[in-house]
Amino acid sequence: MDIRKLDHDVAIAGQLAPQGLAELRDAGYAAIICNRPDEEPGGQAPFAELAAEAERLGMQARYLPVVPGRITPADGAAFAALLEELPKPLVAYCRTGNRSETLWKLARGG
Repeated sequence: MDIRKLDHDVAIAGQLAPQGLAELRDAGYAAIICNRPDEEPGGQAPFAELAAEAERLGMQARYLPVVPGRITPADGAAFAALLEELPKPLVAYCRTGNRSETLWKLARGG
């Protein structure tokens, strides 16, 4: 699993799988944010499966899906609200991590 830290509290990753969440928890992560719509092609696990496994492991999970090339300032504000709400550190993910990084930059005013 390729995790890239953006700051002390936030890291990004490509698509996560339910069976990889224990590794994140064991590494100290307390929450995940999914930025990938369930209906995207590519064989991803539905968010509900990841959320159920996260809950089972004592982690929190939130769903903020965005479409590449259509991320808005409102999406950035919603991501910022999740950063305020969720325990840290956390991992935001999408297919490659790029959307999650864009949302993080918007949340920081960039």
